[in-house]
Amino acid sequence: MANMTPRGQRVADQIQRELATLIQLEVSDPRVGMVSVTGVDVSRDLAHARVFVTVLNTPAASDEANDALSNPGELDKLEVEQNIKALNQASGFLRTLLAKRLALRSVPKLQFRYDASIENGAQLSSLIDSALKADLAQHGDDLPEDDES
Repeated sequence: MANMTPRGQRVADQIQRELATLIQLEVSDPRVGMVSVTGVDVSRDLAHARVFVTVLNTPAASDEANDALSNPGELDKLEVEQNIKALNQASGFLRTLLAKRLALRSVPKLQFRYDASIENGAQLSSLIDSALKADLAQHGDDLPEDDES
């Protein structure tokens, strides 16, 4: 939300900090792995909050699963979907815990969404690195040497 009021921004920041702690310490659902809360958007009336999370790869018991998890693919998408579904199912519980920690008249309803910005940033960074390596390989011999005359 582009037009968030200063109070709305403060509430969103506080919800983000508290949810990061609550998810880590209070949610006991085995489907919820390593989750990082990257942002919160609160509606103008503070009735709804969209919580953006990223899911970090969790090590599995078998090496084959770990190899599959290190490469983005269907297994990652399944893991993300399970985490988001579990968080949305636990949103009422998290909202109750937030009500005890926040000094608000009413706590916003929580809706969890996946934030792919970190994944997209890593992909762009690897594309830039590969382009630089390819450019260096192609033009590496053509670089002028510094003349000290």
